[in-house]
Amino acid sequence: MTVRTLVLLRHAKAETPGELPDFERRLTARGESDADAAGAWLADERLRPDLVLCSSARRTRQTWQGVSVALTQADPAAPSSEVHYEQGLYDGGRTEVIDLLRAVPDSVRTVLVVGHNPTMSDVSILLRPDDGGSLEELKTAGMAVHRAERPWSQTEPSCLPLISTHTARG
Repeated sequence: MTVRTLVLLRHAKAETPGELPDFERRLTARGESDADAAGAWLADERLRPDLVLCSSARRTRQTWQGVSVALTQADPAAPSSEVHYEQGLYDGGRTEVIDLLRAVPDSVRTVLVVGHNPTMSDVSILLRPDDGGSLEELKTAGMAVHRAERPWSQTEPSCLPLISTHTARG
């Protein structure tokens, strides 16, 4: 059986809500730096995604851009990740994330989901087997890495053990 890895990434630090609609909020300078640091950490951990499912909101797209640049700098010869921008990751919840994961082709080994809280934290908690551990809410640029030997189509609660967490800071 092939090992599948899921990385859930909460977007990096964004502007406080102001006159712009929430969907259009941009990353702050710290957020840009943290997104780069998240990509560097993923490269160091050899967690280059085959597929990226990214919320279509501006701050998540900017987070993915920073991650992508850092991954490319770490290994310019590596193939690019396939990226899908998903509105459901902005205005949906954990059910939409699980549905997106179930539709991932089995040829994909590593998936990165770039989204928002509380959904990213909720999905991480939902996917973990009841191992008695606890997971704090993901902070901005926080990642939860899950891994299991099962097809993506069989993604369900308690099926993907949490193997590590990291909060990127640049």
